[in-house]
Parts: sequence; C-alpha cells; structure tokens
Amino acid sequence: MYPSDANASPPKLNRDVATANAQMRTSISTVGLRSGERARLTTALHGDPKFKKYTAQVEKCLQTFDNVHEWADFIAFLTKLLKAFQSNMQFKEIPRKLIVAKRLSQCLNPALPTGVHQRALDVYTHILAVLGTEGLKRDLHLWSAGLFPFFEYAATSVKPTLLNLFDTYYLSLQEALRPVMKAFILALLPGLEEETGEFFDKVLSLLDRLSGTVSPAFFFQNVWLIMIITPTARQTSLNFLSRRLPKLNSDDEDFTPIIGRDVGLMVRAFSAVLEDDNLLVRRSALDLLEQSIPVNSSALTHAPLSDQRILMRAASNVVLRRDLSLNRRLFGWLLGPGPEESQVLFFRKNALDLLRETLREDMFSSLQPDSRPFKIFITLLDKWELGGPLVEVLLYDALRALKRGVLEDGESGADLLMTANALYDAVEPLLVWKQLFAAVHTELLDDGRARIFDAMSMVKFILGRLRAQEDEVQDVHLPIFFTGLVELLKNIIAKDIERIHTDRVSETLEVLSEVSRHISNTGLTRPLYKPDDDLGDSALPKRPYARACGFYGVIIGKDNSVEEEDTMTRSDVPFVTALEDLVTLSISCADVLAKNSEGRQQATASFITILSLMCDLVSRRGEYTVNVAWEPVQWLKAVLRTLESHSSFMVTDRVISTILALGVSSNLQPQLIFDDRLIMSKMMTAVLRFLRVSYAPYHVRAVQLVWMLDNVTAHNHVESLIAQSLNPSRSGRLHEAYEAFGVLWRLTDDALFPGFRFKIPMLLVLETLKNSDSDLRRIGETWMRCSLKSYTRVLEPLLFDLLDPAIRRKPFTKTYNNFQISGFVYELRFDEHRMNHLLEILISVIKFGGQGFSRVARNTPFKKSNHPGFVARVDGAKLVVTDASYLDVLLEILLRYLRSEPPEVLAPSMSHANLQIQSNVIDMIQTIVARGELDVPRLKLVEAAIIEKLYSSVHLDKVDLQNKLLHVLHSLVSALSASSGSHHARTSNNKIVDATDMPEKELVNMEDSDRVSGHSFIQINPLLLPTLVDGITRTAGRPSLQHWLDFVLMSVPQFPRLLSYTVPPLSDCVCRQLRHSIADVKSILGHNSMKLGSFMSGTTDAEFIMLLNALERLVLLSLTKGYDLNGLDKEDDSGLDRPTQDATVGSGLMGIVSNVFSSEVTGNNNEEFLSARSPGYHALHDAVRVLYALWSLTEKGATKPGSPESETLSLILNRCRTRGRKVLERLFRTQSSEVVESIVECWHKGDLENSDHVVAFDIVDALTSSSQTIVHMLCESISFRIMSSDKTKRPAVNPNLSDAVIFGFLEEYLSRLEGPLAVQVWGRCMAIAKEITSNTHGYKMQIFPMLRCITMLADKVTNTTAIEDRRTRKELQDVYIKLVDNSILIAGRSLDQGTWLRRPVRDAVPANSGTSTPLPPVQAEQADEKAELSASPSISSIAVDLPDQVNSFLVSRVLPNLRRFLFDNDKVASVCTNVVYYIIAPAMKSKATRALDIEDGILETLRELSRIPPGVKAWKTPVADAFNDTRFFNASPEVSQKWRPIIRAFLDSDRQVLQEIIGKVASGGSSNIFVNKEYETLLRSLNLRRLSYAIFTAEKNHFLAQLPSIQEKLVDILRNPNLPLMESEVYLCLRVLLCRLSPHNLSSFWPVILTELLRIFEQVTMDPPADGSDDLHVILSASKFLDLVLTLQTEEFQIHQWMFITDTVDAVYRPDSWVPEALLDQLAEIISDLPQSKTRDSKPATVDVSPSVQGRLNSALFYQEHSTVPMRRPLLTHVQQIESIRDLIPFFSHVSIASYEGVYHCAGNIDWTAIEEGILAEMFEGR
Repeated sequence: MYPSDANASPPKLNRDVATANAQMRTSISTVGLRSGERARLTTALHGDPKFKKYTAQVEKCLQTFDNVHEWADFIAFLTKLLKAFQSNMQFKEIPRKLIVAKRLSQCLNPALPTGVHQRALDVYTHILAVLGTEGLKRDLHLWSAGLFPFFEYAATSVKPTLLNLFDTYYLSLQEALRPVMKAFILALLPGLEEETGEFFDKVLSLLDRLSGTVSPAFFFQNVWLIMIITPTARQTSLNFLSRRLPKLNSDDEDFTPIIGRDVGLMVRAFSAVLEDDNLLVRRSALDLLEQSIPVNSSALTHAPLSDQRILMRAASNVVLRRDLSLNRRLFGWLLGPGPEESQVLFFRKNALDLLRETLREDMFSSLQPDSRPFKIFITLLDKWELGGPLVEVLLYDALRALKRGVLEDGESGADLLMTANALYDAVEPLLVWKQLFAAVHTELLDDGRARIFDAMSMVKFILGRLRAQEDEVQDVHLPIFFTGLVELLKNIIAKDIERIHTDRVSETLEVLSEVSRHISNTGLTRPLYKPDDDLGDSALPKRPYARACGFYGVIIGKDNSVEEEDTMTRSDVPFVTALEDLVTLSISCADVLAKNSEGRQQATASFITILSLMCDLVSRRGEYTVNVAWEPVQWLKAVLRTLESHSSFMVTDRVISTILALGVSSNLQPQLIFDDRLIMSKMMTAVLRFLRVSYAPYHVRAVQLVWMLDNVTAHNHVESLIAQSLNPSRSGRLHEAYEAFGVLWRLTDDALFPGFRFKIPMLLVLETLKNSDSDLRRIGETWMRCSLKSYTRVLEPLLFDLLDPAIRRKPFTKTYNNFQISGFVYELRFDEHRMNHLLEILISVIKFGGQGFSRVARNTPFKKSNHPGFVARVDGAKLVVTDASYLDVLLEILLRYLRSEPPEVLAPSMSHANLQIQSNVIDMIQTIVARGELDVPRLKLVEAAIIEKLYSSVHLDKVDLQNKLLHVLHSLVSALSASSGSHHARTSNNKIVDATDMPEKELVNMEDSDRVSGHSFIQINPLLLPTLVDGITRTAGRPSLQHWLDFVLMSVPQFPRLLSYTVPPLSDCVCRQLRHSIADVKSILGHNSMKLGSFMSGTTDAEFIMLLNALERLVLLSLTKGYDLNGLDKEDDSGLDRPTQDATVGSGLMGIVSNVFSSEVTGNNNEEFLSARSPGYHALHDAVRVLYALWSLTEKGATKPGSPESETLSLILNRCRTRGRKVLERLFRTQSSEVVESIVECWHKGDLENSDHVVAFDIVDALTSSSQTIVHMLCESISFRIMSSDKTKRPAVNPNLSDAVIFGFLEEYLSRLEGPLAVQVWGRCMAIAKEITSNTHGYKMQIFPMLRCITMLADKVTNTTAIEDRRTRKELQDVYIKLVDNSILIAGRSLDQGTWLRRPVRDAVPANSGTSTPLPPVQAEQADEKAELSASPSISSIAVDLPDQVNSFLVSRVLPNLRRFLFDNDKVASVCTNVVYYIIAPAMKSKATRALDIEDGILETLRELSRIPPGVKAWKTPVADAFNDTRFFNASPEVSQKWRPIIRAFLDSDRQVLQEIIGKVASGGSSNIFVNKEYETLLRSLNLRRLSYAIFTAEKNHFLAQLPSIQEKLVDILRNPNLPLMESEVYLCLRVLLCRLSPHNLSSFWPVILTELLRIFEQVTMDPPADGSDDLHVILSASKFLDLVLTLQTEEFQIHQWMFITDTVDAVYRPDSWVPEALLDQLAEIISDLPQSKTRDSKPATVDVSPSVQGRLNSALFYQEHSTVPMRRPLLTHVQQIESIRDLIPFFSHVSIASYEGVYHCAGNIDWTAIEEGILAEMFEGR
C-alpha cells in the first residue's frame, strides 16, 4: 500500500510485492470456501435426474449451432435455446453455461442482423433473471463477455434493451461491480460520443449510478486508465469528465477523495490525450484542463515535480501542431483568467518555473539532440505575455543546448543549426546580447581557475554559425559589447598584470577578435548608440564599460573600473576608445614579454591577438582624421623590444604588420613615424632571421614583410641593410645571411625587379663566385644553385650598366699590310674599373651557369624584359635587330668592347684598364663558345672579330691577349668543323667542353685543352664511390648537396664499363635521401600549427628538385647500355628557369663531360638486358617506390590555410608533385610494363598496411590518359604469368607480384572507370577472358579472379548504350556463363576437393601457374623484402577458403546482377540450377541433424536465388524439402531469422503452398490401425507450427484472405481437448496471429478464445494438474498467450481482461476487504496453497518472488537497453517449459501489478523486438 500523501511517487512493482503477497494469504480461505460451495452446488444438481434431462436438452440444442449457415438459422437456434431455458425455470443454474455463453457471444457478432441481436438479448434477459443477483455475481465473467463489447456496435433499436439489461441486472450488484468497473465504463462510453445522441442522457445517468456503487476516486481512476490505453475512448471520456469532473482550484481542499491518492495516474491520462493524434481530443483535453485543473491547482502543485513536468511537456507539445485553436487554449491555461497585466503575473507565479524546467530538461537530457523543445520555445515567443518572461529565464540555456547539439551531432546538426537561427531571429537582439554580455562579464570577473568558458564560446558560436548579420547587431550591440569588454579587460590587467598569463584573458581576446570581425565599418566610426529616454546626455556614462553596463542593465562591481578615470572624458567613437585601450594592453603585454617572466606562452598569445585587433581596426578606420590619446614613440619603443627578446615568428609578423598599418595611416593623429634607419634595422634584423633555411615554413610570409618594408620607406634602408648583412667584413655567420637573401631572391616575383631594387646585395653575392676565399665562393655557388630562379634577373642589371650612355665611341679603320681592320675608339674617359668589375662578375656568372645560362640567353628575346628602361637602352644603342635574344645583345656588347681602343691621347691612362676589360671579354667569349650554344652564323661573326683582333695584336706586338685569343679561335674552329660534318645542324646538343671550366684538381691526367674534347677519361679512385655516397648522405653537408649531385651526374657517365658498379648504390642513396625529405615534410604536416613556437625544418622545394633530377638520370643510366639520354634537358624543365636543373647538365663541378647525354633511349629496347635480377631493374623499382611515396605525400596537402607555414608547404608539395610526375612519365616511356608492375606492387603493400591505396590509380591516370593502355599492360602481365610464351623475349618479371595481385588491381581499376571508358577496354578484357575459358582445366585458379573483373566491367558496360549491340550482348553472355559455371564448380567442390582450393593468400595463385621455370635468385635486399612479406601475420598466418570466397562473391555481385548480364531467362535459370545442384543441394544433404544448419554463405546464396523469378523452379524444391523436413524446427532462433525471407519468397511463389500447409494441419486420423497415434499427433503439431512460422514470415495482414480457413482449422483442433500438444501449438499460432494481423480482424475469434481460456484456467482452479502432466504445456501456452495480449493491450481485449487480471487500481491500492475475482489472481492463491509434491526434488515453492524472478519481471516492465523510452514486454518470454504448476506462481501473482505498471509507465510503447524473439525462441528449439 502507498501512503495517502499527494506527493507520493508513482507505484512501483517491487514496492508492492510484500503487500500483495500478504493479502493473498489472508484471502486464501475465502477463495477456498467459495470454490467449495460452488463444487457442492454443481454436485447436487448433477445428481438430480430432472437437471440431467435439462442438461441433455440444452446440449442437444447447442449441437444444432454447428449446422447454422444463415441468419434465420441463428434465430431458430436462439428460439430453441430460450424455450429449453423457459421450460426448466425451477433450476437457478444454467447447464453447459460456458458453451452457452460462447454461443450467445457469437450471436452478438456485429455482422449479424438486428433480429438475431434482439433474440440473443432476450435469451440473456431470461438467463440473468433466472440466475438472480447471486448467480450473476458468481458467473459475471461468462455473461459479460458478450454483452460488454456489443453496446458499441448495437443498432439503435437494440440499445434500449441492452441499457435496460444493464440497469436492471448489473447495477443491482453494487459493490460487486468493483472488479468489472473499468470494463463496464469502457462498454458504456461509446454512448457519450455525441451530445445530441438519443442515448446520451441515459448512458450518462447509468455512469452516474455506476459511480455511486464505488467511491468517486475509484471511478475516476478507472477513467484515467481508459484514457491512457484506449485511444478510441478518449473523446467520450473527456465528454464525461467535462460534465462530472469538479474544478480543482482550491488551495486548501483535499482532492484525494475525487482523484485518488495517485495524482500521477491522472497526469499520465491527460498527457496521453494531449499527445493523441486526433485534434478534437487535444482540444477537449485543453478545455478540460482550463476548466477543471488550472495550472495553479493544488492537485498539480502538490504532485511530484516529475509528474508536473510530464503534464507540462504534453501540454506544451500541442503548439507543434500549429493549430490556432490549440494554441489559444494552451495560452489560456498557462496565463489564467483576467486582464493582460494580471495574466503575466499569474504566469510568472504559477507556470514560468515549471515550463522553464520542463523545456530545459528536454533540451539537455536527450542523448540524441531533438529540435522539438526549441521549436516549442520559438512558438511560445509569439505570445508576448509568455515569450517575454520565458526569454529572460530560458534563452541562454536554449542557446547553450543548441550549441552543444550542433557541435556534437553530425547527422541532425544541420536541423539544429536551422532551429538555432530561427530562435536567434525570433528574439530581439537586445535581449540576446544583454544575456551574453552579462554572462561574459561574469566569466571575466570570476577569479576561479576554471578553464571552461561557456559564455565566451557561446559568443563565438553565435557569430560564427548563426546569421548574426542584422544592422542593429553590427551597428549598435557589437560596438557596445566590444568597447565595454576591451576597457574592462584593460582595467583588470592594469590592476593585476599577472592575470595576463591566464586562459581567461586569452579566451576574452579571442572573443573580441570574433566580435571585431562582425562589427560594421559604420558601427566602428560613428558614436555609440544612445537610447531614446528622458535622460539627458549628461546623465549617460562617458566610459565604454560603464555605458555597456548601463545599457544592458549589468551591475558594475566595486573593483571593475578605475575610479579616478571615471571623470575623464573619452570619445564616443568605438574606433577611438577601442584603439586607445588596445594600445595600453599591447604596452602591458610587451613589458611582460620583455621581462621574460613566467607564463610566456599565454602572454604571447594575448599579445598577438591584441596586435591583430589593432590591425583590423586601423584597416577599417575610414577616411576622416581621428585623434587618439596615445604616445606613438612610447608604444613603438615597447613593441620593438619584443623583437629583440622574442624568437617567435608570429610575434615578429604581428609587430611589423601593426607598425606598418599604423604608420601608413596618415589620418591617425598623432602619427607614427618609423622611417628611421635604427627602427628599420631592428625590424629587418628580426625578419632576416626567419629567412634562414632552418625556418623554411615562414619564408613566404617573411619575404612579403621585407617588400612591405621596402615599399613604405622613402629611403633605401632595406637594400642598405641587406647589403650590410652580406658584407664579408661583418662578423657572424655569413652563410646564414646569404641563405636569407637567397630565400628572399627566390621567392620574389619578377615583376618587383629584385635585380634593380636590390642591385648592391646582388653584386655582393655575384662577387663571391670569383672570390679567393673558398668558403665564401662555396657560399656564392650554393646561392646561385639554390636561389637564383632565373638568369635574366642578374643579366638585365649587368647589361643595363654595360650599356651606360656615358661610354661614347666612334668607328675607325686601320690598314695592316693591305688588310683593313675596323674598330672603335673611345671619345672620353669613363669608369673603367666599374666596367671591368661588372665584366668579371658577368664572366663568373657565365662560367657558373654553363649551358643553362646559354640556353636562357639564346632562347629569350630581350623584348620580353619587364623593365622598360632596359629595353629602351638596348634599342637606343642600336646594337641588334628587334627580335634579338639576350645572347645576341651580350655578344654585340662584348665584341664592341673587344674592338674598342683608347685614343693615343688617353692611352697612357686607359691602356691597362682597357687590357683588363678585353681580357675579361675574351674569357667570356671562350666560355660561351665552349658551351656549344652558338649557331654557325654567330660562330662566324665571333670568328671574324677574333681573327681581326688577333691579327692586330700580332702587328702591334701585343702578346698579352694572344694566348687567350688562340684558345678561343681553336674552340671556334672545332665548333665550326663539327657543325659542317653533321647532316643536321644541331644547335643545342653539340656541347664542346673546354678545360677552362674545370677546377685545377679535376684536370688530372689531362695534358692540354685539345685532349679534353676527345673525351679523356680519368681513372677512378677506389675511394671515390664511398666518398660520393657519404657526401650525399650526411645531412651536415645539405647546403652543398647540389655540388655533389653535379659531380656525380657529370662523372659517372665517364665510366661506362663500371656503370653496374657505380649507379645502383648511388641510386639507392638518392632514394634514401628522398625518403628522408619526405619524412621531414610529413613531420611538418603533423606539427600542431596552433603552437606559438617556431619549428625548424631545412627541407625545401629546391632540394626535392635536385634529388629528383639525380634520381631520373641515374635510373635512366642504369637502364641503358649507352651513356647518353635524349632530350633530358627538356624533361628537366619544371616550369622554372633554375640553375639547379640547368647547371647539372653542362656546368658546375664536371662541366667537362657535358656531351655524354646525346644518344636516344626508346621505350623497351633493352628487354634482353633488363631482368628481375639486374641492378637496373632494382634501381627502377626503388625509384618507383620513392616516387609513389612522394605522390602519396602530395595527395594529403599542406596544413590548414592561414598558418604561417601553409604557403611554403604548398609551394614545396606542388613543385615536387610536378617534377615527380615528369620523372615517372620519363621512366614510364622507357620501361612501361615494369613501371606499372612496380606501381601495382606498391598498391598491394599499401593495401595490406591499410594505407591510402587510391594513390596508385591517380599515378596510373597521370601516366597515361588511355585506360586501354593500362588494361592492356595488366592483361599482358597476367598472360605472361599464366600462359606459355616465348621465354627468349620475355619482359622483366616482378618476383614479388603474382597474377592474383594483378587481377585484384585490374578489378579495382575497372571499378573506377566510367561507362564509356569501360566500353573501350571491353575488347582486351574479353580476349583474356576467352583465353582462360577456352582452357578451364589449365587455368582453373584464374577463373574466379577473371569472373570478378568481368563482373565489374559488365556492371559498367550494361549501363551504357554499348550493351544494345547484339554481338556485345552475346559475347558477354557466353563468356560470363562459362566463368560463372566454372566458379560454381569450384565452390561446389569444397566438400570433396583436396587442398588445392585452400591455401594461404601468398600461395593462392602461383606466379606462372607452373608454365614457366622459377625465377633466379634476386639480390639480397629483394630477398629481405620477400622474407618480410612472407613473415607478415596478415598473409602467412591467415588461410583463405577459396570456395567461401566464391560463394561470397556469388551472393554479393553475381546473383544480384545475373538478370542484367544474362539476357536470356533460360540462361539465368540454368545458372540458378547449377548453383542449386553443385552448392545448395550438397550442403543441405550433408547435414544429418538440423535441416537448417548450413553455412551462412550457402544460406545467403539461397536467399539471393529466391529473389530471381526465372530461377524459382531451381530453388523451390530444396526450400520445400527443408521446410517440410521434420528437423526444420531443430535449428536455433538466430538461424530462423535468416530463413525468413526465403520462406516468404517460397510462400509468395505459390499461393497453394499455404493452403497445403493448412490442409495438413486438419488432416484426420488414419484408418490404418498400425499407425502410431503419437507420431501422427507430432506430425500434425509440426504442421501447425509450420503454419505459424509461415504466417510469422509474412508482413502484417499479408495472409488476411486465408484467415477464415486458419480459424476454422484452429477451432476444429480446439474441439478435441485431448491433444495437449496440439492445443499448445494453437496458442502459439494465436500469438503469431496477434503479431501479424490487425487486432480488429480477430474480433469474431474472441468468443472462442475466451471460452477456451476460461475453460483451461477454471479447470486448473477446480483440479490443478499433477507435476509432470501433459496439461502443463497447455497451461503454459495459454499463459503466454494471455501474457502477450496483456502486453499488447488491444482494444478488443481490454474489455475482457478483467476476467483474468485485476485491471483497476485495486491491483496496487488494494482495499482492506479485497478478495481476488480475476482468474489468475485466484489461481495464484489456490496453487500457492497446494501441498508440496513428494516426487519433486526442487525446493518448496513459495508465494514470495525470488530475486532472479523479480529481476526478470523488472526487466520485462522497463526495457531500456536500446532506448530511453520504457517499453512493455511479456513476462514469460524466457520460460520455455515448466515441471509443476507452481512454477507459474510468480506469473499469476504479479501479472496484475505488472500490467498496471506497464500501462502506468510505458503507455503505448511495446517492445516488438522482444516479442518476436520470444516467439522464435519457442518455435525453434535449437537442438
């Protein structure tokens, strides 16, 4: 029993167990006396002969019911029955009353005519009159079963009779009606459907009188129960309550006598009707709430808070219907009566808190975010009386919940985001930002150490994710919010500078940054908003923080502002006040950083954010002049100190950007002046530090900063400071300065003219090329190789100065020995030393640049120069024609200087200098000619000038230049001779090499320059190769990497006989360096870019290009017998004119061998040379693997945009991808098939390692645009491995690659092709498929992989128009059916084949299928790789069953697409037949114990077959055999679930199947006396179970047409109660019918069912079965059926369930004099009082429930495993059998309470999954 307190919690099952058991014990004697009295009465009557005759007469009359066929027969039957009763009125007992009650119920079927109903009511009237009150009380459950359901369907003419019957006989029972109260009310409520109905008042009067028989509370509690579980009776219940429920609005009145002790029951009733789908029901419910249960009613206010929330939740949900009538009634209930002012007060006092808590709980409690509570909130805002108060208390919580849902949930996040925007738009911006400011204000002033800043993250969420773009927000609220928080933050830090190290300050600054980005320019530049009120301007606060607090109504704390500053007058413009406060904050942060105090990380982040805010503000300042209260000099001094003490690039970037932004703002007063040498020096020093190689991720941004500084200064400070850093006399690490300038030079665009603007630093760098200091020269050469980018950059400034207009000449002619020599003579002196210096620099550049320089100068017209002054000066000198190149200009300048002499007057002073100039000119010409870059006309021009000069030198006895002139002439003659001896003029490939380009140490074994052109080879030193490998490998020598690569690439080709010894180690070394660089870039990509510290990495794009160039040349060298590679220079060009590529060809360390790459290499001309064991193949394979890894790296992309290193990394990755692609293309053209096989192997290894294997297909697509080419190569590789061929011309074979792997790659490749491309490769794939299918015995291991590929290809082709071609269709059909049939044979032989079908993956398909000899041993490294591969646990330790693979593929790909690929239904049927014959049938026949116990793959195959209509004949027979097998139900329930779709398809394929099953159920006994009756009964029971499973497999109402036949057979079985096994199966079938048919379809079946249930349970009451009896199975089955209907709570059964359980509140709140009337309650008492059987070994059964049973009951009531919503489930789900009737005592004792609890807590939620699992568990025994 529960306490009478109104606040008592809802009843719980475990709380009432003890009370219920105690009351059971007290009522045992009462039930026993009643049963004994009934038994004595029955015995006495049966002994009376007249009563026996009376009984015989009634039985005879009842037998005529079996012959009833039409409605007239019903009347005749009822007339006879009534006469039989009237002729024996002396007896007060009805014979065979159970059968009589069943027949009368059947006569009240609504489908029968009114006359039958009237005659049946006459019989009922006579019976009730004969029985009297006591008799009716005793047999109430018999006669009410037909009368109660009938009133709803009774005709108008019949209803008065029925109502009079109720009035006369039922109401006289008074208190005895208590058990049947709920059913009686449910029977009468249909009469209240229409207020104007004829019987409305009569029914209402009956209900009033019925209420008088019990207490009002008990009566209303039954109404609450009806409202919860009976949707059709809700409207009539509300009609009754609207007239009889009193108004519960008194504060001191006790409403327990009216509504009962459990208010929760009433609350759940109203909650159920408020959630009803019928709009009228909801409307009536709201009317009733407003009328009788106002929101301030004590019935609600004294209820538990959880119950109040249930009602409020249901009531508020009605607004989602968007119905004005519902909303009006809800608003009336929430606001109460009265004017608007009083309504708001009423709502705030009585409903606001409850509504807020309810909505808040729904917003936060659900695991899956739901938008409904937010939509309710938005709808309630339409009513300002509700919306205003609700926004004040719920808005911030609603936004928090929406933020959590949007950020955490990916699927419904978009819906919640739309809801959040709708809520934000629905609320006034003032209310939103008022709460946000108050929340942020509280968080900022909090002194705690909490790191969760909810309000600040809320502001960022609103601005970042919601549509916060209103003008009011951007112009009014955000400026006030921003300026107020900035000043508050300034005041806080001013009082406690240590707070700058806290996360709170950093988070606040991030919020300010986000707010700043959303403030409009207008909002920043105009005065803050002033509200229109009565306050004068003087009454408004002057300071932004005070103004914000006043505007939003936030109380200013005592310590929140500086009092002495409150009187200061500050500007109203947000830009001015915010900038002033940010300046103060930045100075404070700068001071902290300069002191290097603790907490530097947080202070740094804050400092960066403050400077970013200042930059953002200044960029949006507007055009007018503003006066800011700041000290520019003091601020500049403070922030510059951070550059001296801080090493973070982000700080440097922000400081310089901010200084520039403030400095260029001329309308900002006072102005910041920074164009000073000292200031610029500090900034440049900081920037140049980050241009070092170790800071590669910041190079791009650092270069931008340098040019920004150069653009804003009026002086040459930047150039001067850079030159100063390059001065050799300057102490420090000079190479770092050159590296920094190199980065600046390389990353600067040509349009900025770095050669002219940074001429002095450029000349300083070029001077190092001729410096005697080896270290300095090495630095300069490194700069040229890594940073030059384009030779035109340095050539243009030098030529520009050499063409100085101040140098004036005039022509002259002189005759020597009758030879006329022309030349020039200088008119005036000029700066000869400067010109000589420029020539020396230029010659050093030309010597260094080599052929790369020559190619650029020869192929680039000078008109393409971006510098207009240079073009104008060349044109003005009139040296060359318009389309001349840089080389033409240079040659003309050199020849003019060579032919120019000083006049005799100036000769003493100019001769020496002019001699130096001409010497340098000759050296330069020699260098140009030696490169072999001049064509014949240019050679002749230079030759004429040299001969003339030599001739004049001889005659003038000048010997200084003769030696050099002769050398030049020799080179010219050699070049002309070579040109004349060639059939085709080669202007770029004839490279004449001269010794002047080589260092002295490399001139070993060379006697003179004439021998050099004859390819003199130097003997190799044994230590050379190790030295080269170490030099390339050591990372300390990384800056000199290009020197090493030049030496290697120019020297290795000189040793053709030792290529096999030198090239492979070098190639491996280069590959290792590339892998190291790739790993370095990966580490950068994985670095956390949000960290403020600077991370270091020396990997650059130039390094990658160097290594890739070297790798390409080395691999190509290893693949050819010759030593020259055709067109390599063209292949090297990656879009940049770079010395790193050009110099490697013919200059640098080994320029002497520049002509070694001259022969042409074609695709696969070395097949006899290249083999799997050759070093060349090994080098090629390693190169492809490295390039594969590089491609994979570039696929991942750089870090997130916006990070400092993202631009640099993007540059590196893009250039590496471009160059790597060209290398792959060159290798692919050289050795196509080997490259493709290496890519396939990389793909295979990456697939095993679960890496991104999409890279392989991207590479393949990049190498060739033709899918036909790739497919052809793959097919050829497969063909070689599996088919016999000419082994003397075989291509290289990858020993680690099998045909199975290639098949897998081909399948994946085909899956990526589009339809048109698949059509192109169709022919080649079909060719190899035909080859395989033509010899299936020899290629049996290739059949299944081929099937996979053809299936993938056919899937693509069948979606195109190509399949319409008849030939294509026939080809596909013929090949496909052969592949499928042979694959079926493989799968079918799994039961009787040897081990050839079951091998590890590695050995699944041999490389050559035994058709070729094994490959020879490979190198040690390859052997190690194979060993590693074979040792992998994922390969060698996992054996794969090939038949299982075939079965799986058949199920997943072949059978579902069979009708698409095979266009002939006969072919489809043939395949299905083969599948059944070779796979299905053997597997099913091999199982001896369980018909369904076959492998999952076989079962899936059968399931797919059942979906193919042409194959019905094939699979129907084995399915029928399995279904009709007596072992069918021995399987487990899990297996039965897999058979469901198969059996469903089997039944749908032939409608006669179900009829045959029904016929087998009702087959009668055999006339053969030798038949075992028990076996026959067992077969019939199996047939009945088979029928149950057949119905179970179908959808709802699928077999509705067969229901009459099924009912007929079930009734026939129930007529013979001597077959317990059959009866048990009947109740199982009824449970299935309840799950698979709509409840109303079984209405006509209920009289029979009820009769049988009553018979069984009454028989148990009278004579309990013995332990081990066969009847126990029937009782358990009936109990399970009853358990199910109680769980389902169908409307048809609710009116009958009172017979079996106590369905009123008496189940929990039992009266003191309570006596059980329900059958199951009586059974619990009777059985618990039975004596314990002596034959049982179990412990004595008690009424108390054991903990295990109790737990099972609880789990049945509250099922929350997969859902937070409690659901009803049966109690006996897990009980399969019982040994004694006592085993059901827990069920009988608690089913009433459990049913009540299920209704109370679960409402209409039913766990259908548990119900169906329980049915299957009972059907399938799992033996």
